[in-house]
Amino acid sequence: MDAPTDIVLHNKSRTLEVVYTDGVTYSLPLEYLRVYSPSAEVRGHGGPMELVTGKREIGVTEIEPVGNYAIQLHFDDGHNTGIYSWETLRELGAAYETNWNDYLERLRAAGGSRDRLWH
Repeated sequence: MDAPTDIVLHNKSRTLEVVYTDGVTYSLPLEYLRVYSPSAEVRGHGGPMELVTGKREIGVTEIEPVGNYAIQLHFDDGHNTGIYSWETLRELGAAYETNWNDYLERLRAAGGSRDRLWH
């Protein structure tokens, strides 16, 4: 899988822009990247995917390169165990609409919220 030619964090819009040599560009919301983190914690260790809630305002404090094949995002909620390979970023970009609608449906069914709930 080809590496992106550019990865730009847009803090104000809370998006990660990923640009590829074939002209494909994805503008991925940080909330989406957090709730679809490739970490074992979120992906369910082989079981059902965890429903991550309360991440509408999530930010990224650091983007760390991982070899020549991936990046690691350090989210401001302390989550930083997901390794986003070039293939994973491409797949998340291509499936954004389907994945996001699925997430919103799972959230609705569970009575969850995208907003952080303070107790």
